[in-house]
Amino acid sequence: MTLLLIAVVVGGAVWLISSRGKKNAAQLEAQSFEDAMAEARRWTERLGGQVMNLAGTDTASSQALADAAERFTAANSALARATTATQANLARESALEGLHYVNAAREIMGLPAGPELPPLEGQRKAGKVTEKRTVEVGDGQSLTASPHASEETPNYYPGGMVAGRPVPAGWYSRPWWADALSTGVWMMGYSMMFNAMFAGMAGVGYTAAAAESGDWAGGGLDGDLGVDGAGEGIGELGEGGDIAADGDGEGFFGGLFGGDGDGGGMFDFDFDF
Repeated sequence: MTLLLIAVVVGGAVWLISSRGKKNAAQLEAQSFEDAMAEARRWTERLGGQVMNLAGTDTASSQALADAAERFTAANSALARATTATQANLARESALEGLHYVNAAREIMGLPAGPELPPLEGQRKAGKVTEKRTVEVGDGQSLTASPHASEETPNYYPGGMVAGRPVPAGWYSRPWWADALSTGVWMMGYSMMFNAMFAGMAGVGYTAAAAESGDWAGGGLDGDLGVDGAGEGIGELGEGGDIAADGDGEGFFGGLFGGDGDGGGMFDFDFDF
């Protein structure tokens, strides 16, 4: 009888401790979610204010603000669907990415960038474009990367991770990361294009093989990433959210790597630095 009483007492104590532990864990999870949602909303609202009140003055600033508007839409969509802190953090990342686009546009237009933004995932490690390069990619197409905005390179990327691989910060003639950002999958040819464009570039201290294998951490730059490559400004790309491809139904890689699906668009690289 004594042993039975002891067993009941011990069992009750274990149940009570377990119940309290689960309750505490649930409370912590709920608080974490609320905090993450509040943080995501704060950045999303800030992005919305910028998007609504700014208008581009040239091709590059207009494109950067259009990209910022897309990230605003993606952040709002993610917030509406979020049920966990992780999902709320994805919304925050989308909003921050949009604010980096806004900063790029503001710098082009001669406006102050405003308070420093938190870094995006992998932004500093992804490095940045430090010299202008043009790569011929076959079928009469080319891709240009530059540390500066221009009519030729109006598409900005703040740098960071896209579908698990790095994209250096810089200005590009086309948004070659767009399909991967939209689908979460890189098309065949990433390695060849990456090596052709970034091999030996001072601001990108890793190879395409390292990028594909994930062994590129620390290979980029640790300093601040300036919009124009001057070393001032933007912080640490986020991943997640929706972005349009090229509007032709095939996306950038559809033309870059053979849009007709017969393999005829494979690379024929020729540097023009």
